[in-house]
Amino acid sequence: MTEAERQHRFHIILAFGLVYLFWGSTYLAIRITVQHIPPGIVCAVRFLIAGSLMLLYCSVKGRQIRVGARDLVKLAVVGILLLTGGNLTLAWAEQYVPSGLAALIVAVTPIWFLIINALLMHGDRISSRGLAGIGLGIAGAALLLWPDLMSSGRMGHKELFASLSLLGGSFSWAFGSVLSKKWDHGGDPFVNTGWQMTFAGLASLIIAFAAGEQHRAQWNTRGLAAIGYLIVFGSWVGYTAYIYLLQNAPTAKVSTYAYVNPVVAVFRGRPSCANE
Repeated sequence: MTEAERQHRFHIILAFGLVYLFWGSTYLAIRITVQHIPPGIVCAVRFLIAGSLMLLYCSVKGRQIRVGARDLVKLAVVGILLLTGGNLTLAWAEQYVPSGLAALIVAVTPIWFLIINALLMHGDRISSRGLAGIGLGIAGAALLLWPDLMSSGRMGHKELFASLSLLGGSFSWAFGSVLSKKWDHGGDPFVNTGWQMTFAGLASLIIAFAAGEQHRAQWNTRGLAAIGYLIVFGSWVGYTAYIYLLQNAPTAKVSTYAYVNPVVAVFRGRPSCANE
């Protein structure tokens, strides 16, 4: 193995570690923010700040942030599918369901990955061993989370609808991920993620104002601190690492983060169970 190959392997392992660790913790941070600030406002503030500052950083460092119109449209579609369709749905759902349960439902994402890649993108066929592995992963996550799910009480209509919406959000996330890999034009991953987050922030802002969320926001230290955590560790660290993995690792392996995040979400969320 050459030095370049060792460096590449190290970067991939590091990116997996960052996604595994920090994205699991963002479920609790999202839960905290939506207790004070409506989800559309949360996502608009988070992604507009994260995206614009990342583009500013790239510009200061001399990186080319200008992107062709065609690629810009692709980045907008991917960003909105991933971050508005996926994260905004998650933020809305966490108003009604515990963070651990939300993470468990989102663990179906690898199934969406395989279905979209196999049927819509004409990728590899889903093998029986692949399906068995996915089923085993979901079953393992459910087993670890079972005590927390049973202690969350009886599920009402809002909780049920929120849980079902997470299935749609996870599909949007998987679809955006597959498109991101398919449309990868080899550009700077920092620039790409900066544009994706900016477009997602704009889309979230439009949704928030259409729903009148700006009148319900309660700006306080706890909510703003949680948004700050989401910007730094959820967007700059976690999301950038995720986009890097989509460009440099098989999609099926990248999707394994969905199995690890529920466990991290539960362990990080336990200290605040009284607030949930």
